[in-house]
Amino acid sequence: MKAVQFDVKIPQYLTLKVIGALSERAYYSGPLSTVKMVDIPEPSIPFPDWVKIKVARCGNCTSDIYAILLKVSAAWTPYTSFPAVPGHEICGTIDEVGAEVQGLNKGDLVAVCPVLNCVTRGIEPVCDACSQGLSSCENFAEGKLPPGQAVDLCIATMGGYCEYIIAHTSQVFKIPAGMSVQEAALVEPFAIALEAVLTNMPQKGEHVLVIGGGVIGTMIMHSIRALEIPCEITAAVSSKFTADLARKSGADHTITGKTALQQASKITGGRCYKPMLGPDAMMCGYNRIYDCFSTSNSVSLAMRMAKTGGVISLVGNSRQIKLDPTLLLIKLISVKGSLYYGFHEWKGKRRHVFEIAIDLMSDGKAKLADMVTHTFKLDEYKKMMKVNTNKGRYRAIKTQFVYD
Repeated sequence: MKAVQFDVKIPQYLTLKVIGALSERAYYSGPLSTVKMVDIPEPSIPFPDWVKIKVARCGNCTSDIYAILLKVSAAWTPYTSFPAVPGHEICGTIDEVGAEVQGLNKGDLVAVCPVLNCVTRGIEPVCDACSQGLSSCENFAEGKLPPGQAVDLCIATMGGYCEYIIAHTSQVFKIPAGMSVQEAALVEPFAIALEAVLTNMPQKGEHVLVIGGGVIGTMIMHSIRALEIPCEITAAVSSKFTADLARKSGADHTITGKTALQQASKITGGRCYKPMLGPDAMMCGYNRIYDCFSTSNSVSLAMRMAKTGGVISLVGNSRQIKLDPTLLLIKLISVKGSLYYGFHEWKGKRRHVFEIAIDLMSDGKAKLADMVTHTFKLDEYKKMMKVNTNKGRYRAIKTQFVYD
């Protein structure tokens, strides 16, 4: 079968860091590119509690793009095995079921939770994190699978940049009738955003700041509105395009540019102060902040805008950052990491965040289909990269690979 495969070696990495500074295209096109179209065997079911899935659509996440461009932290590498097939925003139809699989049948449309935790790795008893229903796991490099936090980071499983994948039955969630494959491939990124909100839940009347007007930022706004939380949302964005998108997604206010702090102070009733050196800081700012960049600049902005006792969630992937923790101490700020998917109380039951996301989408409380602006065939992966590295130019929001 056809697949877009990711691989990188240290000499290649060092050379690309030089050439890539001149042309970003070198990362995904040419002799040193980190991704290539290859022919690989179709996967077979490895264990009786696994299924084989024919991929219908796979979304392109910023983390996929950053990995291909070698912009992710090397701290991930112990929990990755190469070569890997990228893509974790996956939906498809069940093609084959293992002998011990129950409740899933050939032809079922499903969304795939990509995390490879203790259950998928056959580890018993499960680690403390898994037993608590947390979104991460202690055993990403242990058990009966090679290292890999998720299907697209493990040489044995493969992500959605190919025609067929395999998954443990616990990773598979049925899509209800009436939901399109376009929407089904949005369940994973919506679940990422929903997890961030459920683990840092705004309260009635609070001021909430979302830093970033891209896919995850807007989905965080959609999550808050879908959960019907009566709070006031501000989005810190970079352009009119992302400002318009933020307002359509539920933001009450948008702020941008060098005067963002001053704009925020008028919204929250905060007070700005000028230090002897460095940027202004604000008191009486935002109760909860979701930072969808997790860069030095964005974390600094979050600390400067947080209210005393505020909580900052760093959402998704990060890189090394430089941090002056002074404002964390002065304002008693808490910082949380948010990655992947956990279990939560929902309608009186303990439910996986994928189930909650599917409920909100199928009930019409989260209308996300319009976020998909571009689709590509798998052999158009270079074009996909060009669009995703120039989203403003192409007015792209969410892009997906489609499979006939």
